[in-house]
Amino acid sequence: GGRGRVESLGQPHAFSQPSPWAWVDVSQLQAASPLHPVSVWCQEAQMVVTVHRDLFGTGRLVRAADLTLGTAACPATAQNAAESVVTFTAGLHECGSTLRLTPEALIYSTSLNYNPVHAGNPVVIRTSPAVVPIECHYPRRNNVSSHAIQPTWAPFYSTLSSEQRLLFSLHLMNDDWSTERASTVFQLGEVLHMQASVSVGNHAPLRLFVDNCVATPSPDRGSSPQYAFIDFSGCMVDGRLDDATSTFISPRPRLNVLQFAVDVFKFAGDSSSLLYITCHLKVSPASQPPDPQNKACSFHKPSGLWAPVEGTRAVCSCCETQRCGTARRSLQPFSTSHQHRGRRSHRELPMGPTLGEADVMLGPLLIHGHQQHPAGRVPSAGGHVVLGLAAGLAVLLLAALGALVACRTRSNPV
Repeated sequence: GGRGRVESLGQPHAFSQPSPWAWVDVSQLQAASPLHPVSVWCQEAQMVVTVHRDLFGTGRLVRAADLTLGTAACPATAQNAAESVVTFTAGLHECGSTLRLTPEALIYSTSLNYNPVHAGNPVVIRTSPAVVPIECHYPRRNNVSSHAIQPTWAPFYSTLSSEQRLLFSLHLMNDDWSTERASTVFQLGEVLHMQASVSVGNHAPLRLFVDNCVATPSPDRGSSPQYAFIDFSGCMVDGRLDDATSTFISPRPRLNVLQFAVDVFKFAGDSSSLLYITCHLKVSPASQPPDPQNKACSFHKPSGLWAPVEGTRAVCSCCETQRCGTARRSLQPFSTSHQHRGRRSHRELPMGPTLGEADVMLGPLLIHGHQQHPAGRVPSAGGHVVLGLAAGLAVLLLAALGALVACRTRSNPV
């Protein structure tokens, strides 16, 4: 690290991955202290923070009661009066620590807080408050060993999987699904190719589902008008309409990815021509077979039947009755905690060991009017789909034929 930053103080400094390592920023203390008064030991399920009470290197010892760990202000777990050392031991998810994922590592962040209390004269103070950021880094693709606990240590994925955050995402793809689509501008008659995915990291295998998707003309999920093209826990209801071919893509490329194609539409009477799509994504264990609450079903027009991406046709039977239960299918209003950037959306959500879910948003998409195709689908304010522009195009066609006949009459007089 840079000046004033200490790595892996709680263990021998030189060790190779995949061991966890610590990062400590003591720059607030460095000016007064030539030594490093804070050391961290990153273990498999907890961190141990050791603090010398000569925190600023002045020879004046700080009070142990003025030291806390994390935003939860956890007190010290042990003191050594002879060595003037205070120790904090906390689980990786305790004391208000936060988890950040990078392609290479899981990073647990917390801080050592020093908040001096006026023990003597309340008018004067002799030390300033200080915050020392602390991080424990764990590689995502390997097991870890801390070299100092019992040899029967548990594998990394089993001890940390319940602390991991899943990253749900929704992307616009090009027509062959090979890359992400660069443009968010569409015309009626085209197809939206959407790919939902979840980053599972070291978690046990998971299967991703799209519970429902709702289109609105503004980022507010609760705005009106709105149109649900996937509903009832994974039914592609848009594909049930006569003028639509919307479908889930089968087979999946991977269990944690689900692709679906939806015919482009716009809202009738909406001058902005903008669409925002909010989808509720969820996962279930890969070993759990699809059921009416966890499914991806498309309507097959030639047979008049619903067909699942995987599982038996029975899981789709409720798509016709529209009674698929309400388990885990509520779509919460889109809030500022979501992060949507143009055509893609990501949201991190804390999850338990077997199930997780999140809302993601795609947009804004700009939908141009009809130019080359004979008919377009336009959701009405009530959420139904109607044919658009066919009559108008017929009038234009008749006018063009009339003009052509008139032109020929003038150029070939009798």
